[in-house]
Amino acid sequence: MSLPSAMPETLAALLFAHVLADFVFQTGWMVANKHRAAGLFAHGAVVLACAVAATGSLAPALVWLTALHMATDLAKTRMRPGLAGFLGDQALHLAAIAALALWQPGIFAGGLWGAVAPLPGLMALVAGAILATRAGGFAVGLLMAPFALRVEIPEGLPGAGRVIGLLERGLIFALVLLGQPEGVGLLIAAKSILRFGAVKDDRAMSEYVIIGTLASFAWALLAAYGCLALLNALPPLGILP
Repeated sequence: MSLPSAMPETLAALLFAHVLADFVFQTGWMVANKHRAAGLFAHGAVVLACAVAATGSLAPALVWLTALHMATDLAKTRMRPGLAGFLGDQALHLAAIAALALWQPGIFAGGLWGAVAPLPGLMALVAGAILATRAGGFAVGLLMAPFALRVEIPEGLPGAGRVIGLLERGLIFALVLLGQPEGVGLLIAAKSILRFGAVKDDRAMSEYVIIGTLASFAWALLAAYGCLALLNALPPLGILP
């Protein structure tokens, strides 16, 4: 059975709204207070506002999507903090978005921006970049947190590791979308020379760096190829190979 022709546009818009709500406009206060009504409803308001703005629609289904998002986040507050909770939470959000796009594929086409053909592709591109960089930073950080307690991390520039991670995932994302995935190998080689040489005499630290690097690269590649798959279902942007 073929997918409705308008479904990819709605999916791209809803995905864009989701990454904005969860990884750009969600504040630390919201994260810390989701177990309380004020924090949960504040985040819910951001989720709904982003969905309405991205789709250009006031479809009632967006309210249901927001309610499901809030319920998922509330359930997450009852779980132990960690990578499993983060991935499970995001998987449920993405499943809800995909289900809504299948159920009501015309939300974007019937909205204010429906006639702007390149917009869903731009939304998919930005959403993929945010998932690769910002979301990847949270995921890798949660993965590495237990290991960080067992190694003595050398003191460096404040925040430098986070910036390096953002840059490397951003570069990988760009290389894949520009049709140059072989450049990822050069990036791995360059990082190996710069980082692994400095910790080669510390086995625990070497393993820590290797795990973090492989996880960061894998996340960026997954986000990049997922974004490419969505872009291939949308009208061409004309700025990618």
